[in-house]
Amino acid sequence: MQIRKTYRANDNATREKRKKLRSLPTKAEYVLWQELRKEKTGFRFRRQVSIGAFIVDFYCHELKLIIEIDGPIHENQKEYDYIRENYLKNSGYKVIRFTNEEVLFYRENTILKIKEICNTLSR
Repeated sequence: MQIRKTYRANDNATREKRKKLRSLPTKAEYVLWQELRKEKTGFRFRRQVSIGAFIVDFYCHELKLIIEIDGPIHENQKEYDYIRENYLKNSGYKVIRFTNEEVLFYRENTILKIKEICNTLSR
């Protein structure tokens, strides 16, 4: 898979896609957003943000931290996620991933892990 070099992160189609993703979150995205927006981590996060040719679930600009929530994945998605994550890491971002189950069933533990990572990155 090759990233289109002419891609504009804020073209109309991408803005509409981000808007749709924000208005129709998965249950896990909704639950985590409720926690992140309360600033339990001490840092400001935004949701469904364009970075390069990709839209990430949650992003903290101050820490260059990306949080992704993984639902059921098919084989094609694994390859896409691998390429996407390598691009983001090579661009200087820290990417952490949680499964739907971690967010939904172990919410406090998930928030604790995010807080620990935020504190480590802020040093």
